Amino acid sequence: MMTAPPSVLIMGIGNLLWADEGFGVRAVEELHRHYAFPENVRLVDGGTQGIYLVQHIREADILIVFDAVDYGLPSGTLKLVEGAEVPKFLGVKKVSLHQTGFQEVLAMAEMLGDYPRHLLLIGVQPVELDDYGGSLRPQVKAQILPAIAAALSFLKEHGVNAHRRTAPLREDATISTPETIMSEYETGRPPETDALRSGDARLLADGRWHGPADYEAEVERILSDVAERS
Repeated sequence: MMTAPPSVLIMGIGNLLWADEGFGVRAVEELHRHYAFPENVRLVDGGTQGIYLVQHIREADILIVFDAVDYGLPSGTLKLVEGAEVPKFLGVKKVSLHQTGFQEVLAMAEMLGDYPRHLLLIGVQPVELDDYGGSLRPQVKAQILPAIAAALSFLKEHGVNAHRRTAPLREDATISTPETIMSEYETGRPPETDALRSGDARLLADGRWHGPADYEAEVERILSDVAERS
């Protein structure tokens, strides 16, 4: 009797808007462009969906996660973590809100009795996060191909083989959204003179904005306006 092939999930998580936080998504996008997989393998842009990813996890026998992780290592370092150790690294130091959320996803999947049999975290130590709208730093971008190689090696160990495409897919044939493909994202970014990259302090510094003198009264006013319209 033939056994069914394992259900494999390859997922990139992170926030593309926070520079190196986008590493996981960019890695899975690049993997999709260059490699084709059998039907039992799914590639997913997990973004910052957090708990909404739990059903995907529950269906996976083998799970590979690409992510930016604060390992406390030199910037740009690639580190692989397997099995029961993975949640520890996702929760040690948050580099964004999605990591705690993904740790909770794994815990929920385990509680429901559907935890992956094999789990690999492929993480890179970020260089820069507080660059809103920024792209990957060169040290982090350089780790995408080694990260993909690590994923393919792990899959091969478990009897799952990818096939390199004769030509990569067009960049806009993405598993993510066309608006965030890397070339568009990087070339369409406004200069720093138009949009500060660490949060736009100019709005506060030049005195054009002031908070309400009485926040509670302002909230009451807003609620009253809403009630009148409804």
